[in-house]
Amino acid sequence: MAHKIRVIIADDHDCVRVGVKRLLQAASHFEVVGETADSHGLAELLDTRACEVVVSDIGMPGIHGGSNAVSLLRRLLREHAHPHVVVLTMICHAHMLSGLLNIGVRGIVDKREAATALIDAIEAVSAGQVYLSEHVRAAMESTDAPPQLRAGVLSAREWEVFQLYVQGLAVHEIAVRLERSGKTISTQKRSAMRKLGLETEADLIGYARQIGLA
Repeated sequence: MAHKIRVIIADDHDCVRVGVKRLLQAASHFEVVGETADSHGLAELLDTRACEVVVSDIGMPGIHGGSNAVSLLRRLLREHAHPHVVVLTMICHAHMLSGLLNIGVRGIVDKREAATALIDAIEAVSAGQVYLSEHVRAAMESTDAPPQLRAGVLSAREWEVFQLYVQGLAVHEIAVRLERSGKTISTQKRSAMRKLGLETEADLIGYARQIGLA
């Protein structure tokens, strides 16, 4: 018997979870091993259920309050061995979608296309590919400077500087903490903003809030 792709479903809308579960159960090569309505439940499932793919909304109750699951997904995707993540969302902001790719999400499906695109997305990420549904791709290409799937990926050092900066540390404070020169930190900050398509400090802070960093 062929190996089934084990999937965890996380969404705070009952109708979405039921719909996704039925969709996957109708296909013989998937096995739903858990479902939850919030980030706390997702964290518990990840600790107790082995899976290859997580299908998750990001606008659901977070572990420390709020309504954003990105922080949990970001921590998950930093681990050496982790399941692939497909985000199921209604977000159509290009910077936000690009940010999900930057933290390691490899599949993004607009909820309006779940019935037709979700199975393809799960199969694609399981094979190591990036998958964007049509609505998501259109949203990312609608900006004047569409983000590139790989050119816009921040390096580990750029991401480190970016996180500290949006937490409120000044460039010179980051330089001291990371034992680098102020010039290096400033260059890495500018590079991160350029890759993310951010032009102003307001853009940077707004983007950080969207992906759950601020």
